[in-house]
Amino acid sequence: MNILIDVGHPAHVHLFANAANIWKEHNHQVLFTIRNRKMVPELLQALQFQYEIASTPRSGLFGQAWELAEHDWNVLKATIRFKADVLLGTSVAIAHVSRITRAKSIVFSEDDADYVPLFRYLAYPFADGIIVPNSLRDKKTAKYHPYQGYQELAYLHPNRFIPDPTIKKELGVAEDEQFFILRLVSFKAYHDVGHRGLSYDAQRQIIKLLSQYGKVFISEEGEISDEFRPYQFPIPPHRIHHALYYASMLISDGQTMTAEAAVLGTPAIRCNTHVGYLSIIEELENKYGLICSFRPDDEEVMISKINELLQMPELRNEWARRREKMLSEKIDVTPWMVNLVENFV
Repeated sequence: MNILIDVGHPAHVHLFANAANIWKEHNHQVLFTIRNRKMVPELLQALQFQYEIASTPRSGLFGQAWELAEHDWNVLKATIRFKADVLLGTSVAIAHVSRITRAKSIVFSEDDADYVPLFRYLAYPFADGIIVPNSLRDKKTAKYHPYQGYQELAYLHPNRFIPDPTIKKELGVAEDEQFFILRLVSFKAYHDVGHRGLSYDAQRQIIKLLSQYGKVFISEEGEISDEFRPYQFPIPPHRIHHALYYASMLISDGQTMTAEAAVLGTPAIRCNTHVGYLSIIEELENKYGLICSFRPDDEEVMISKINELLQMPELRNEWARRREKMLSEKIDVTPWMVNLVENFV
């Protein structure tokens, strides 16, 4: 079977990587097509996957519409050339291409359909299968294949991910020294229009506070400012999850790394205007207590909470206990995904 996987975000490379290796072991052929976004090519190269660039990110309404057409066209060409039997991914392109080829399309999403209406309208009517965590509030139709887990558990479940303690040496952190990660996103995705995260002043306050307890590293989606450049991560992108596991805390205004920290048992603080709307993050916060979320108008309250957590002597042990409860109720997503795809066509 020939499996084409279309991705546009670094997390989606990780989502499919373990399954892709298993499919290759089962003598299936695998090809990635990508949106040429920062870190995506680097990750695929590090993981030694074959890939083709389908589009380059563009801004503005016209630019995004042009990119959508470009991406569809190049995924179509790759599908025909590769003789793909099944198309997987997190994009609308695979759903569109499957309507005019013999390939079946399986769309993966972790966002509630009512929160990403454009994606829903462009992808779901054309897809052969829709794969979502069962905790989403979507009305599940016959196309849906819900699972008891999160996308992050396809690559960060303890069956799939073994943290490497040498990461502290790579970061220049002493064995008994704490370190913290500040993750800043660009808010340029279509679903981020009108949303915002941490203010520059809050970023400064957080760095000043955390620096009293250990080293601070910044993971920046866009260009990092000159002021914060000394805090920039000194490791390649495919090593980030090892750092995230051993970090004492994550503070982020994004969604993905917040969820990743949560499933790894690292205390996660989130600040953005998406708070209250995304079922996955809400479940990790309200059912399992692995995330603390704040809106930008409540940055002072958030900083007080960070300070409170820093005073807890058994903070990591408490989060490890909460993580174990979550893991006991969720599945290792990779083998579920492998079986689904191999039996779909």
